[in-house]
Amino acid sequence: MTQRTCLSIILAAGEGTRMKSGQAKVLHQIAGLPMVAHVARAAESAGADAVALVVGHGGDAVRKAAEAFAPKAAVFVQAERLGTAHAVLAARDAIAKGRDDILVMFGDTPLVEADSLALARAKLAEGAAVVVIGFRPPNPAGYGRLVETAGKLVAIREDKDCTDEERKIGFCNAGLMAISGAHALKLLEQVGNANAKGEFYLTDIVEIADKAGLTVVAIEASFESVLGINNRAELAEAEAIWQKRRRRQAMVDGATLIAPETVYFSHDTEIGADVLVEPNVWFGVGVKIADGATVHAFSHLEGASVGPRAEIGPFARLRPGAEIHEKAKVGNFCEVKKATIEKGAKVNHLTYIGDARVGAGANIGAGTITCNYDGYSKFFTDIGEGAFIGSNSSLVAPIVIGAGAYVASGSVITDQVPEDSLAFGRARQKTLPGKGKELRERRASAKK
Repeated sequence: MTQRTCLSIILAAGEGTRMKSGQAKVLHQIAGLPMVAHVARAAESAGADAVALVVGHGGDAVRKAAEAFAPKAAVFVQAERLGTAHAVLAARDAIAKGRDDILVMFGDTPLVEADSLALARAKLAEGAAVVVIGFRPPNPAGYGRLVETAGKLVAIREDKDCTDEERKIGFCNAGLMAISGAHALKLLEQVGNANAKGEFYLTDIVEIADKAGLTVVAIEASFESVLGINNRAELAEAEAIWQKRRRRQAMVDGATLIAPETVYFSHDTEIGADVLVEPNVWFGVGVKIADGATVHAFSHLEGASVGPRAEIGPFARLRPGAEIHEKAKVGNFCEVKKATIEKGAKVNHLTYIGDARVGAGANIGAGTITCNYDGYSKFFTDIGEGAFIGSNSSLVAPIVIGAGAYVASGSVITDQVPEDSLAFGRARQKTLPGKGKELRERRASAKK
């Protein structure tokens, strides 16, 4: 298989009107990644070395997105929507390059699994000219039936055209197909449009190939893996299926999810072994959690890395650029953005650390704020190793707090604090005996 070349043609020209959206259907996301990108990934995992993306007229957004998720994809435009065979032939130039295998896929089937695609390619390698991927839905009504004779596929019959006997068939067409590159163009060019809609149907190549004496077979995929998405409700269902798969994989790989159904993963989340994830945790795009780390309940992480045996939350937020090193801690109701928390450092509750470095072993008291923004620009705060920042302190950047320095609670620090120094940045307390009672009585009288 590794010696066979493969072109994946992804059909993404549909308008997706049932999504009720100004965005192309295939760009709606599952786990933070466009549906069409999930399809491209599956094709790559199945060994496809080239991708042809077929978009509709005005598909600029899809073309632009392709540059990010499949930078080497060749983009073709299906100017008129005249059926699936017509759409595949929009990529004629790519097909003509002579790949061994052609995978025909749909941009709105994000749950397709690489194993099914690899099996279809294996059947081509064994001599089949066309391999159709089928499935067995709970209720086959409305689906095209796969008509087989002696283990070979002879036709795909649309539900409305089925005989009573054919309607009993539970094996249905998923739409996905693998075609031998040696026969692809010849078969596609023979597809006609003599049907009620006047369209060129890809499914017709099954009978064309069979009549030509070529081998056509069907393989079975799971019902979930070939689900097409047509509206927001189906998108949510697909998201739930994807999340269920990913949660199970995380646990199989050695992570503990206390309430897995409450944990949200993104497509690129990396979770190490012996990681503990408590309920209601959200992992956005770009998160890496190293072995032995703990993420407490109700935490929200995005674009962040968490080192070995570090501890996050509960109710913590890690924003893009947060780097939490080994055994460091970010406590409850804390936010970290574009900052490094070095080994063993502690950022305790109700604290904001942004555009900063917190040195190894440093302690950041509750309610501390790095004042990193002046309304125009961002500035950096550097806190040295072993420093102690007292509760309710404001560190006005740019500023350096030296290693081993102490900042007294309630301070507003605007100047550099040398290492091992003690800094106070607050007004001296003044106490007026008896004035509290006098003030209370005056206010009580005024209220009457």
